[in-house]
Amino acid sequence: MSAVVIDGSDEVLILSRAVDAERGGWSVETARGILSISLSEEDRMRSDELAAKARDGSLTVAEEIEIENYRRAGRLLELLKSKARASLRRNETGK
Repeated sequence: MSAVVIDGSDEVLILSRAVDAERGGWSVETARGILSISLSEEDRMRSDELAAKARDGSLTVAEEIEIENYRRAGRLLELLKSKARASLRRNETGK
């Protein structure tokens, strides 16, 4: 599999600067809604299948693109969940 160079301009990194997870700031309802988001069972299974093929070194070019899409989606979801957790902490402490 080929390496992906991240230079600060990938869409997840750009969005992470916009969201700034450490600031908190979302309502409790919004934060809880974001934390409830997860991949479908079908997507989890496909991601696991691709990860196994990646470990074996048997991904096709199309599968390399597909697994990178799963990675980016996962990073985006984790970014949003980080912001949601920070928002809940901020709402609990009032800071």
